[in-house]
Amino acid sequence: MTIALHRFTCFCSWMFALAAIISSPVAAQSVVKLQQDGAAFQLIVDGQPFRVKGVGGSESLELLAQQGGNSIRTWDFEGIEPLLDKAHQQGLKVCVGMWLGHPRHGFNYHDESSVLTQAERCLAAVKRFKDHPAVLLWGIGNEMEGDGKDPSIWMAVDQIAREIKAIDPNHPTMTVIAELGEHKLQSIDRFCPNVDIVGVNSYAGIPSLAGRYRESGIKKPYIVTEHGPNGPWEVGKTDWGSPMEATSTVKAQRYLAGYQSTAQQDADQCLGTYAFLWGQKQETTATWFGMLLPDGSRLQAIDALSQAWTGKPVANRCPQIQALQADQTGRFKPGQSFLATLKAIDPEQDELQVTWVLRSDAGTIGVGGDAQAAEASIRDAIDVQPGNVAEQYQAKVTIPENGGGYRLYAYVRDASKGAAVANLPFHVDAPVKPVDAPKAKLPYVVYGESKSGDVYVPSGHMGNTQAIKLVPDHKDQAKTGKSCLQVQYNAGQDWSGVLWQSPEQDWDGKLPGGLNLSGARALEFWARGEKGGEVVNFQVGGIEGDQPYVDSARANLPEVRLTSQWKKYRIDLTGKDLRRIKTGFGYSLAGQGTPVVFYIDQIQYVP
Repeated sequence: MTIALHRFTCFCSWMFALAAIISSPVAAQSVVKLQQDGAAFQLIVDGQPFRVKGVGGSESLELLAQQGGNSIRTWDFEGIEPLLDKAHQQGLKVCVGMWLGHPRHGFNYHDESSVLTQAERCLAAVKRFKDHPAVLLWGIGNEMEGDGKDPSIWMAVDQIAREIKAIDPNHPTMTVIAELGEHKLQSIDRFCPNVDIVGVNSYAGIPSLAGRYRESGIKKPYIVTEHGPNGPWEVGKTDWGSPMEATSTVKAQRYLAGYQSTAQQDADQCLGTYAFLWGQKQETTATWFGMLLPDGSRLQAIDALSQAWTGKPVANRCPQIQALQADQTGRFKPGQSFLATLKAIDPEQDELQVTWVLRSDAGTIGVGGDAQAAEASIRDAIDVQPGNVAEQYQAKVTIPENGGGYRLYAYVRDASKGAAVANLPFHVDAPVKPVDAPKAKLPYVVYGESKSGDVYVPSGHMGNTQAIKLVPDHKDQAKTGKSCLQVQYNAGQDWSGVLWQSPEQDWDGKLPGGLNLSGARALEFWARGEKGGEVVNFQVGGIEGDQPYVDSARANLPEVRLTSQWKKYRIDLTGKDLRRIKTGFGYSLAGQGTPVVFYIDQIQYVP
């Protein structure tokens, strides 16, 4: 009897445990509400007040959570599902971005078909991800508004917002603009009743942002969706036109001031901020906006924001740079040298390691965050001087033979993954011989399901540009993956074409960019016509002349008569000099008496 009772008890315990497992709730959809009390707003997440303490980017989420951050922002949702899972594991919420086409990239908001296709793409993402517990809100577009005067852009945004609310009433909608401008807030107020929150990217203007926002009279709350150091378009320049970058120590003060002047001092209308960038990227320089170094070391901006988020200083603070100076400045002749002196301290008096790097500097100021190729490092030009006297570190720099702009970078690291960085620009008065473009890993996919990068942008619209329409995610009968590129020429006469450029709008080769594609034997791509018989020219390269950064090679595949079925085409690059390809791909066509529609997929350089 005792044994039977014991077995019965064990069986009951097992059944209760199984029932608990079966009934234990899987992580449920987050419920996010925008609550208003008079003129004050706040986000309520799963019943609790939530102030955004966020960053833009997706790297090192564990570190972000450790530092007191609670949210990340993305610019699009492609491949976002693993990121949502990782964010949820760290207790972070995600502002899910939806990339909308930019008119400066050729998107036409007066084309009903393009606008509808774009909206369908966004709404499909909402249906797919709305139940994920990491979702905080939907960010519709980023800086696609231009000067803000075109109502068609705002109406397209509101259409998406309205449909989102029907599909997912549990997450607010937001659209993101570049600063306030003259007409933007008024246009949102007028044309976007279904947009709950205004996202504002603001850099040098952030100290006055709260006051200017209130003066506009708009009643919607806002989130600062990008803030950080003054942008390269907002700072002083050298006499050769290169923007002056602040040290990471000075930048930390800007990050902190941005958060304090909005999220803290305007808490009724500002719901929080996303600092830019949690990671690193090439934008004007290698270090302008990154809060992390490529090796994962954190910069002082993280310490500053962490203390603002948590109210507590970090345990081991980043090194701090007091100055980076040279005994000579300005312009040099090849073969000269100068002595650079770095003054850096560590708050805990940890031992510091300093790394010096010399890079070329074209002084290129990016537009809208568009991709830029990394600038080349110059070897064997730096002689590190021995010793550390009174927290000073020195390096002797021998001026390169090649003319143009350069920056000397000083990277400072402690033993606790803390870092600091500064750079010193200088100019060499000598003929400019173009440095090699960054080496690409082959195969390199210009367009396709597994795109290798965003170096090449389809920005070079030619001929009758008003008749050109590109649909980059056309989903009908794609060759590879879920979508392909649809190309429309909506005219019967004249001609048109598009070049994939790096950087965009560089037609004459004055600006560095492109990739070193040496080792590629061909450019391959798939194409088909809507009906068959469409005649199209395809090309690699296109910039010629005596400027320093022209295409090093050019190759064509002329007068291709497309069929209605997918066919692989190949531009032979055997024997070509591929050390700098600025124009990664292009097409052109003449008017054929009727509008032309054709499709392209999986454009790639193959070894």
